[in-house]
Amino acid sequence: MNNNLVKEIEKSQLKTDIPSFSSGDTVNVYVRIIENGKERLQLFQGVVMARVGGGVGETFIVRKISNGIGVERTFPLHSPSISKIFYLRERSGKAARIKTVL
Repeated sequence: MNNNLVKEIEKSQLKTDIPSFSSGDTVNVYVRIIENGKERLQLFQGVVMARVGGGVGETFIVRKISNGIGVERTFPLHSPSISKIFYLRERSGKAARIKTVL
């Protein structure tokens, strides 16, 4: 009984407007930032490195290059602080592989 209650609460917290994306895809993530009582949206655009977990605890890692330095950020997929996720382009097969630079 207790397990069913937890599953139902988790199910009510899942977002339904998330586009399907995977590693190697480019996404725009709009994050709500609250500073001094004011709310704004901050854009983080980059390549998805990984999706980890499932359900409410699912996260994804996005990497971008900022001023010549690689920056990675982990986002909880179903977090209320994420306003929007825009999927920018579709890749499949060899194009979906993440390239490493040596």
